[in-house]
Amino acid sequence: MKHYDAMLHVKGQSVFTADMREPAGTLHAAVFTSPFAYGKVISLDISSAETQPGVVRIITAEDIPGENQIGNIVMDEPLLAENTVHFTGEPVAVVLAETRCQACNALNFISMEVEELEAVIDPREAARLGELIVPPRTFSCGNTEKAIRKCAHVIRGTAETGGQEHLYLETQSALCVPGEGDALHITSSTQGPSFVQKIAAGVLGLPIHLVQVDVVRLGGAFGGKEDQATPWAVMTALGAHLTGRPVKLVLKRHEDLVNTGKRHPYSSDFTLGLDDCGKILVWEVDYYQNSGAVSDLSTAILERSLFHCTGSYFIPNVRATGYCCRTNLAPNTAFRGFGGPQAMFVMEAAIHKASVETGIPVDHIQKMNLMKPGERFPYGMEFPCDEIRSSWNLAEELAHTEKTRRNIRKFNSDSRYLKKGISMMPVCFGISFTSTFLNQASALVHVYTDGSVSISTGAVEMGQGVNSRIRQVAADVFSIPVKRTRVESTNTTRNANTSPTAASSAADMNGNAAQIACKEIRGRLLEVASGILDCKVENLHLKHSNVWNGEKATDLSWNQLVMKAYMNRTDLSSHAHYATPGIHFDKTTEKGRPFAYHVSGTAVTEVTVDCMLGTYRIDRVNVVHHGGSLLNPLLDRGQIEGALLQGIGWVTMEELAWDSRSGRLLADTLATYKVPDISFTPDEVNIHFAEGEKLVDGVGLNGSKAIGEPPFMYGIGAWFAILNAMRASSSEASPDYTAPMTPEKVLMTLTGGNSN
Repeated sequence: MKHYDAMLHVKGQSVFTADMREPAGTLHAAVFTSPFAYGKVISLDISSAETQPGVVRIITAEDIPGENQIGNIVMDEPLLAENTVHFTGEPVAVVLAETRCQACNALNFISMEVEELEAVIDPREAARLGELIVPPRTFSCGNTEKAIRKCAHVIRGTAETGGQEHLYLETQSALCVPGEGDALHITSSTQGPSFVQKIAAGVLGLPIHLVQVDVVRLGGAFGGKEDQATPWAVMTALGAHLTGRPVKLVLKRHEDLVNTGKRHPYSSDFTLGLDDCGKILVWEVDYYQNSGAVSDLSTAILERSLFHCTGSYFIPNVRATGYCCRTNLAPNTAFRGFGGPQAMFVMEAAIHKASVETGIPVDHIQKMNLMKPGERFPYGMEFPCDEIRSSWNLAEELAHTEKTRRNIRKFNSDSRYLKKGISMMPVCFGISFTSTFLNQASALVHVYTDGSVSISTGAVEMGQGVNSRIRQVAADVFSIPVKRTRVESTNTTRNANTSPTAASSAADMNGNAAQIACKEIRGRLLEVASGILDCKVENLHLKHSNVWNGEKATDLSWNQLVMKAYMNRTDLSSHAHYATPGIHFDKTTEKGRPFAYHVSGTAVTEVTVDCMLGTYRIDRVNVVHHGGSLLNPLLDRGQIEGALLQGIGWVTMEELAWDSRSGRLLADTLATYKVPDISFTPDEVNIHFAEGEKLVDGVGLNGSKAIGEPPFMYGIGAWFAILNAMRASSSEASPDYTAPMTPEKVLMTLTGGNSN
């Protein structure tokens, strides 16, 4: 099974939003954004810009015919700033001109006077000032206050994780073409077409059915286009609505870097209580999330952190509290893992510190506390299988961890400056949207008279191969070659009220919806075949593009059957709906079953650190992953490799920095923001797919498990492997539990300097 979009990519034939042919009369948009982090707008002067060559119109907040609001969960985000600006890069005005260069040039002639106010970029300071987007939220079980008194060891500390730039290859982009009677057709680079549709209608004061949103594919997203594609698409819709002309907006790379949010930085305090043997009895943690200036998806992301507060471990007494802290940064947003990585890093940091303070080996504490079948997470859901422990045991076996540790100890004793380190990273990640209502999808399937098949779903193809999976499902149901199927663009008219392609649920939900629709059509076709062949329908099935009666092929081919069904006036189309079964969650008690299932696995990471230079390389990563009944092993392997490297980048070199006064992003170019390249990839990556939990029918897709997000967290192991190598050089090396672990930080820690 292939990733069919890849063929178009390597030929240069894939069409993205920016590549689309512009209709005659298209205007190009450029956005004037706030150069200030926080302040009251005294004046905004667009008069000089309006006279510049090619400028047709400049739009400000007062031109919005509907509601100046694009918030999703909390209604706190204007499309265009009015009386106050809240972060550097906040959109203030939209210039529409005949060419892109003319629109960008006109930005230089817009002036804005602002009474600057003191900006806050630190989440703890925001919390101290009471700047919380929503009240704090707590997940708990057991009694931590009582249990802590019985602990032999009580470990307290702080952990910090930085942000991360999505760095998708395709920047934010949209094209809107006006139609008859106020209708609008938006082509958007978005993971959430229905959200773009709804917000655009609200901003324009139109009913939703007048706004159609279409997505062909995305050039990467990683969560950065779930909510944050919306403002740019809505700006094109606003421009098209006001001028009656098509409007196109494509952000430059620098604009995209500066004006969009990142993965949420977290600052967390923890208390870990253990008995003499290393059994964890108590876990208390406070997450201070740097949400940015508006809520975006911050509340949902913090909720996911709370769901994953104990990582892969069973802890009987837990109190986890999260704070969404409003700061004067661009609104941080969804990113692969959606709050899970931040929580898991804190958990692993606490275990590592416990090992340092008690002398109990890290892997001993980890292994002793892994979830067992029948144990429950703090939110009440039972863990039904033994995948975490089995993946750990298999990873130890395949990576020869006992022998590897002996070899590492010998190497480190013989080498003065080069030191090796090893770590194990167990992962357990829940699959489903934690907002239960989002766990639904629909699909529209047509079988044409020549036997070819068209499929429309709400899933957005963004490089992960979801279209290939859905095509495979249809081909399997009809028993025809995959090349006879096609997945259409994602369109809000063909499938309405869609959930975003996120939470690793797109293939599960949309694939199941497509499968239901295909099975409905197959049932009708077999009824027709039953009449033609004069046999019982229950004896018939499709196989190898033919109708079979029991174990014998008939003379009725797929193509013949389809044509005869059409001539018999049989419906060859079906629209089906799927809702993930068995999930529920009560936010008043913070208990329930929010996930359809969990994905589990373990990574073993080996590194070498040059303790003279502070540099390091990732020598080897062995991954054991429970993926269910693999639907597409090639795509799954690619997803694991990509997610692993992205996770390693987050905890090693990807460092974001802002000016403490202005809130201006300092890592605003690809020269100042470093990401892993081909030379940084691990020398060896071994991925083993393990058999495990059998999902019930209707959960997962044909028994497969989600693959997009869970492998990201395998990368966290690199941070701890590097730290272990550093401690082999100096047992006194005790950096703050702060990610990323840049080479500068390694060097400064080992030399006793200030890593900040």
